[in-house]
Amino acid sequence: MSASHPSHLIIIEDNKGRREYALEGDRYSVGRDPACDIRLVSPFVSRHHATLVRMTDDQGGYYYRIVDGNGRSKPSANGLLINGKKLAAHDLENQDKVVFGPQVQAIYYMLKRENVATVPPDEFDITLISPNMIDEEGEGGAGAVAFPEDLEDDELEDNEDDELEDDELEDELETDARFSSSSRLAVEE
Repeated sequence: MSASHPSHLIIIEDNKGRREYALEGDRYSVGRDPACDIRLVSPFVSRHHATLVRMTDDQGGYYYRIVDGNGRSKPSANGLLINGKKLAAHDLENQDKVVFGPQVQAIYYMLKRENVATVPPDEFDITLISPNMIDEEGEGGAGAVAFPEDLEDDELEDNEDDELEDDELEDELETDARFSSSSRLAVEE
């Protein structure tokens, strides 16, 4: 069984660029003042332009309400333009656009994600093939065995040369063995 769990995000665009804020707290001050929780960088916004307040919904979840000004009694100089309408307060919904002033705006997102129950891994669930066993072309890697039909012509010639050298070495050993045995015979006589 899985339940929906929303994540709240506000993306601010102002003179400083674009920034994202994950909303989890009960209250956020928004404005030009450096003491604000969400600082807006523009001379066209008020020091305490708006306040975000977390509200509880009927299902036990929560959403955010944006209120013009400091959240008490002092409104901002320019007000809030939310989805094209000038409003003093608004319960934010997914993809609401809030304009604070020229070139200063925010978009609110309520991202729903599923809570999925997970189980611990099975102690007998093992990987039989290591990624290191497969090379870039999807064939065997370092531990792979090359069969003659898989070798290139140059590699076969190299192997044949090695075989010739092995044959020559065997001939020398046989000659050495015959010489040793004939010298022993001569010494014994």
